[in-house]
Amino acid sequence: QVQLVESGGGLVQPGGSLRLSCAASGIIFRLNTMGWYRQAPGKERELVAAITSGGSTNYADSVKGRFTISRDNAKNTVHLQMNSLKPEDTAVYYCYRFSGGGYWGKGTLVTVYS
Repeated sequence: QVQLVESGGGLVQPGGSLRLSCAASGIIFRLNTMGWYRQAPGKERELVAAITSGGSTNYADSVKGRFTISRDNAKNTVHLQMNSLKPEDTAVYYCYRFSGGGYWGKGTLVTVYS
């Protein structure tokens, strides 16, 4: 059974940092493209960053230079390092597995407040 469990969300002031983690189980993690999406109140869910099995990365323009996605295949974990956070980064962040028809984690809330 596939499971994606996010952690690391919380409250942070503008300019601060958070590191999100997603622990995967039930899949051959190293073979999967993984990603992070986010959904802000009243908005559609959007792709934030993705990383392929080979380590290639892709970012939304809004987070380029501030966020970094990485993976640890030994620990079946994908991370999202978020720096220079802005109030508009406030959202529920979801871990996503691109293959196998797609699979979502339950999300973790990030709130950037002044």
